[in-house]
Amino acid sequence: MRSILLLATLAAASLHAQGPPSGSSGQAPRPGRSDPTFTQPSVAPGVDYTVPSEAEITAVLDRIREHFVRATPYRIIDTATGQPIPDLSRPIRTAGIDTRPGEFNDWTYSMGVVLAGMLLATDVTGDTRFQDYAIRNFDFIFDHLDYFRQQAKAFGPQPHGYRRLLEMRELDDGGAIGAALVEAYARKPDPRYRAGIDLVDEHISHRQLRLEDGTLARPRPQPVSLWVDDFYMSIPFLAQMGKLTGERRYFDDAARQVIGMSARLFDPSRGLYDHSWFANTDPDPHFYWGRGAGWALMAMAQLLSVMPEDHPDRAAVLDQFRRAVQGVAAVQGSQGFWHQLLDKVDSYLETSATAMFTFAIARGVNRGWLAPTYAPLAQTGWRAVESRVRADGQIEGICVGTTAAYDAVYYYNRPTDPGAMQGYGPTLMAGAEVIVMLRTFDIQRINNTYHYRAKK
Repeated sequence: MRSILLLATLAAASLHAQGPPSGSSGQAPRPGRSDPTFTQPSVAPGVDYTVPSEAEITAVLDRIREHFVRATPYRIIDTATGQPIPDLSRPIRTAGIDTRPGEFNDWTYSMGVVLAGMLLATDVTGDTRFQDYAIRNFDFIFDHLDYFRQQAKAFGPQPHGYRRLLEMRELDDGGAIGAALVEAYARKPDPRYRAGIDLVDEHISHRQLRLEDGTLARPRPQPVSLWVDDFYMSIPFLAQMGKLTGERRYFDDAARQVIGMSARLFDPSRGLYDHSWFANTDPDPHFYWGRGAGWALMAMAQLLSVMPEDHPDRAAVLDQFRRAVQGVAAVQGSQGFWHQLLDKVDSYLETSATAMFTFAIARGVNRGWLAPTYAPLAQTGWRAVESRVRADGQIEGICVGTTAAYDAVYYYNRPTDPGAMQGYGPTLMAGAEVIVMLRTFDIQRINNTYHYRAKK
């Protein structure tokens, strides 16, 4: 008996030392809220089963924008000493952008989604401060790119000297931020932007590894691998290039990616996307990672937004989008969140995936690709995401960068971090698209639930 009690005491101490679950604030949840007209509300602690107002959403988006404005350091420093470099006439090996506060003005895929989210927020709210932030970031990059080109010529591309732009090696290095750059170019036709767009186009269209059927692939972690992340690392850029140039080949390639990746990564029996596929492993283990599926749904939504109605592959893309939405709708959790592993209810509630699904579903409902019966999924998804946005604009519960792994334990134990940029852009997009949804529909409250009716 004494040994059992000792083990129990040690286990309790261990749990106490670990702290609250990933993504938790550690505080007792506040009482849940439901619509005051409901006659028999049934709401769990911390759950908001209410319709957000446009003003409430805008306030959240403003907090996020102001966090980025405060946190972004527009500085070139000596990365060995941390001191500013006053003279940029001669490149030195250790020069770099100041990434000590984070990747805010770096050329990264996650910042690309942030900048796209800023542009969408301006489109929806009319507040140009979001767009101003995106343009300032791109201008900072291209104002200093020649300096870092000289550095790369002298010393080789350096990790803090826009290496990903100057020496693209994989889809992460250009696709997502390249898509945002195309959208920025439509607002500010800077020839330097167009030159950057052409660099991304050259890599995705001509240099990236592909399977025999043209599906984009990676040489890691296995020699021929597919990542569901690469829906977003390629398709939005190809879609935006189709819109920019009017050339159908870009839409053809974007549709080819949806079809080819889905053939290998989508599990039709579950309606969920596997994170990865390896050409040398048959069958391979399946892990339905939340953010991975989120990348896929967001990418398809952005493609459908600009793809010509008469494109021969549009019906196939739309069908795949609908099947994927139906799959994730079935696994939304009781608080409006989706789980880190979508089919594992004991995995933690993850913010970035929830924001991605919220955006994609709201966009689908707003554009008529989905029936309005899906709208409450986006409504409750937004309420969940909103609860993770702190007063200072930082967002909790975002899973950090995640590779294609071979075991569930890895995914279960990926930490969350407010510094993980992958959740910020999707949250901006989700909020903006839910605002559009509120403007598009009349919302009726019947039998303690919500019914979205298109406004006449």
